[in-house]
Amino acid sequence: MLLELLQKGYGKAMNLNCAEKILYGANWAYNMQLPPQALKIAAGFGGGMGAGAACGVVTGACMVLSTLYVKRNGKEEGCKVRELCKEFVDTFKAETGSYDCCEVKPKYFEPEIQCDKVVFKGAEILDKIVAREGLGK
Repeated sequence: MLLELLQKGYGKAMNLNCAEKILYGANWAYNMQLPPQALKIAAGFGGGMGAGAACGVVTGACMVLSTLYVKRNGKEEGCKVRELCKEFVDTFKAETGSYDCCEVKPKYFEPEIQCDKVVFKGAEILDKIVAREGLGK
């Protein structure tokens, strides 16, 4: 799904940041049907919101889970989007060592591929959650 799409180079030609790669790619892979205007929301989340804070892969994944799982809002009865986001964050941290860009980027950034290793790891985690929960497509 998302991992395979990103591994094939999705987002490279568009010069997307990490959060954008996750949201734009998920929009296609999971048939979320977000309009271009909505996709722009991820732009400011790359590079840990420009401050090395929460990794854009993490914030992008939470945007995806919210889009797929929430019907009206995050506090509606039976909504477990927070649980799913926490699961993503905890798994991402366990596998990369952190969820903050300032700690992840020095370990994984390579000039030729930028943060693709981290983007792929996030996509893999997200694919598992989405498949298990029966979300997307």
